[in-house]
Amino acid sequence: QVQLVESGGGLVQAGGSLRLSCTASGYTFSRYSMGWFRQVPGKERALIAGISWNGGNTVYVDSVKGRFTISRDNGKNTVYLQMNSLTPEDTAAYYCAKDRVSWRPIALERTNFGSWGQGTQVTVSS
Repeated sequence: QVQLVESGGGLVQAGGSLRLSCTASGYTFSRYSMGWFRQVPGKERALIAGISWNGGNTVYVDSVKGRFTISRDNGKNTVYLQMNSLTPEDTAAYYCAKDRVSWRPIALERTNFGSWGQGTQVTVSS
């Protein structure tokens, strides 16, 4: 079955950087777009970055554009989220997710995604 395992979260000071990783198994990783979401208590999980199956297309929510970079290594079945210039507002649980449909150019809606990882916590101190 599909399994997504995130890692790389932690505590960082404002202005610092973290790189999250999500390693996938149980399906053909290279056929599916991937996304990174984040969620804070009391709010809905929100898509912040997406990447197409071949890495050729990426999309970001405005609040992270220019600071975060999503990338993937299909040979390692892994998607990454490089996060720079972190602020306390970036504090959240971060999740990776797999598109429900293969070969989609890029997934833009939360409902496009099916399987989820268990999440990794990112805490940014001021």
